[in-house]
Amino acid sequence: MSREPGAVPSGADPRLWNADLAPTTAEQRKWTTWNIAALWIGMAICIPTYTLASGLVDQGWTWQAAVGAVVLGNVVVLIPIALNSHAGTRYGIPFPVMSRAAFGVLGANVPSILRALVACGWFGIQTWIGGWAIYKLIEAIWPGMATLPAILPAAVGLNTGEAVCFLLFWAMNVWIVLRGMDSIKFLETWGSPFLLAVGAALFIWAWWRADGLGPMLANPPRQGGAPAITNLFGAGLTSAVAFWGTMALSIPDFSRYARSQRDQVEGQAIGLPLTMALFAFIGAAVTNATVVIFGERIADPVALLARVGGAFTVVIAMAGLTIATLTTNIAANVVAPANGFSNLAPSRISFKTGAMITAVIGIVMMPWKLYNDAAAYIFTWLIGYGALLGPVAGIMIADYFILRRSRLDVDALYRRGGAYEYTRGVNWIAMLALAVGVAPSVPGFLAALKVTEVARVWSGIYNWAWFVGFALAATVHVAGMRLMGSGEWGVVPFREDADGGSGRGNLEG
Repeated sequence: MSREPGAVPSGADPRLWNADLAPTTAEQRKWTTWNIAALWIGMAICIPTYTLASGLVDQGWTWQAAVGAVVLGNVVVLIPIALNSHAGTRYGIPFPVMSRAAFGVLGANVPSILRALVACGWFGIQTWIGGWAIYKLIEAIWPGMATLPAILPAAVGLNTGEAVCFLLFWAMNVWIVLRGMDSIKFLETWGSPFLLAVGAALFIWAWWRADGLGPMLANPPRQGGAPAITNLFGAGLTSAVAFWGTMALSIPDFSRYARSQRDQVEGQAIGLPLTMALFAFIGAAVTNATVVIFGERIADPVALLARVGGAFTVVIAMAGLTIATLTTNIAANVVAPANGFSNLAPSRISFKTGAMITAVIGIVMMPWKLYNDAAAYIFTWLIGYGALLGPVAGIMIADYFILRRSRLDVDALYRRGGAYEYTRGVNWIAMLALAVGVAPSVPGFLAALKVTEVARVWSGIYNWAWFVGFALAATVHVAGMRLMGSGEWGVVPFREDADGGSGRGNLEG
């Protein structure tokens, strides 16, 4: 008979199962369309979203081109996000468990840890951004913040005020995460309206100070020509897609709590592209307005808010920036690595333990040093990890929809020797597909890091890294699985027999 969603998987291996990785119960699936939309509004309204468009304007792009790249990228990435959400909502399983179907019950640790390490990087960066925002805004009121007695070695690269604000913001993240998913849901639901209000207030302020919408939307004289159309649909689009390419993988961590497929699809369609479009437009327009207001273009919203002046303004700005970074950091950069680390050893690592591992790595990596050149770093970083995670998304979507036709044997996902055992727990066809998907982008990535020079064709491929990796990996995975046929390499999708029971069938064709 079919197993009820949320029940303890039959024959579950403690090395593959714990309460945090188990399918959600009917009682846990309470996230409505608004909860899902609020999740995305909370994640999308953050400093990197603002700077994604404002940074392009600062580099000479028109605001239309900057906002267009962001909007198009988010419409595109919404497709894999919605597709990968399907299994989470249908079966109540998180990303690391879902990936076991394609990569094997042990091989799934590879995409899980790749996603976790990228998230650790973002967690450290976002925590530093949040701490830095608090520091700069306090400094605007109390300049003595910058001259507190030094307590850290010079090699660390932080003064006392910066360290205190960083650790304060780090502690806020940890406190909320350790309170569980309900606390995260509360933060996203109630923080989102406030963030929209702060963004609207900043736009209205710029409109007022710039004497109308006209000066805000007046593009600067071209310097060296406008961005080429190939840039708009290359590096710019890839950066916008890769911005949420991480969530395109780990979205089942949240969609597993949705009441229905309709809730998750509508919530994400409302929350992601519309919010990104709005906040990217605010970032681009306000950055244009700063030329009129201050006589110079200010792309960094923290630097801008620090110059607005007034204690009340600084307090509101601090609250807005803090909540904006919290809602993004916790949802996008803690939940996924916490589940990913838990997947390594479910019997020893719980969700909360995985979250603490993420938080500690976020400090150890010293993100203030990693984030020296914001614009250059974000685009190299985004395209670079997009080249890594795009192939994973391609494999998972092709495996789930093309090979398995959205049918999974949930019990086997938590069991050794079952449908997803492959060869000692690893599906080497998926591993090959992952390698093939990543390989074409490696030369371009090395060139972006200025490690070596490569032919222009490799840089062109790298500009489309997420898309190239997605398509190549998906194609190789499907072809390889069908070529190998049934047996230990075969696809054994879960299906309902004519009598309504559960069974396994070999791959057709």
